[in-house]
Amino acid sequence: MSAPVTVLTESTFDEEVLGSSEPVLVDFWAEWCGPCKTIAPILEELATEHEGALRIAKVNVDEHQGLALRFSIQSLPTMIVFNDGAEAQRLIGARSKAKLLEDLSTVI
Repeated sequence: MSAPVTVLTESTFDEEVLGSSEPVLVDFWAEWCGPCKTIAPILEELATEHEGALRIAKVNVDEHQGLALRFSIQSLPTMIVFNDGAEAQRLIGARSKAKLLEDLSTVI
């Protein structure tokens, strides 16, 4: 995974996401999820292209089930945009880069 994408754990989530001064898109994913694998390279591109304006982070729900429960993750992939420490937007399901950019137009 490229450097701009942050891998989160239950112990780093609050500091990295809720304490961030810029919006953070958190990708809740699993190794067995096909659509998650489809969107992963798109998120890596966005992390590089929008560095400084939007942070991209990932949570493996199999390894960090507490975070999946905390944010009521029921479908994968689920992407939640946090802004100023609060959930600002929730996107469920894989999408094209163009559609994702359109969906994120209010934060980047």
